[in-house]
Amino acid sequence: MLKKKYQLLVSRTNNSIRLLLFKSHNMRLIRFINIIITAILAGVSFGIWIGFNPMDLSSSTYVEQQQNMLNSLRILLVSLVFIATIITIISAFLQKKNNSIFISLLVAAIFLIACILITRFGNKPIDDMVLNWTSGSLPSNWTELRDKWWSFHIMRTVAELIAFLLVTWTSIKRD
Repeated sequence: MLKKKYQLLVSRTNNSIRLLLFKSHNMRLIRFINIIITAILAGVSFGIWIGFNPMDLSSSTYVEQQQNMLNSLRILLVSLVFIATIITIISAFLQKKNNSIFISLLVAAIFLIACILITRFGNKPIDDMVLNWTSGSLPSNWTELRDKWWSFHIMRTVAELIAFLLVTWTSIKRD
């Protein structure tokens, strides 16, 4: 009888340990994916900020560059920001016992949501116009629209970089 109770206790303990290891492994995987997705998102936007400043481009070069960039990256970046936001929120709630990590990840998610809103209400309306332009049919205020788009892009990039830093910090933070 005592041997059976001992075996049952050992079995339950082993199952609990396996469950903890499984949860720990999954948490590491979620943290890793969160870092990678936010890094790619922030990295692409940062690369555009550093490498594609449109201020000195001719109108035809600007239209060609923007249309190429939008056709190449639009779906990818929209997908990445939504995935990053969802994973960040999931990660926050899985770590809600650690208040500083929980709050930091929620703040990161807020910055990612800000990125979505900046894109939706700032960049996207201008993007939709630019996709219909030709080098011979630009509106008279194309430079104003270009400058507004660029300002929104910088705001969006800063929001993504802050989110990335918070996500990374929560993964390397020691309690």
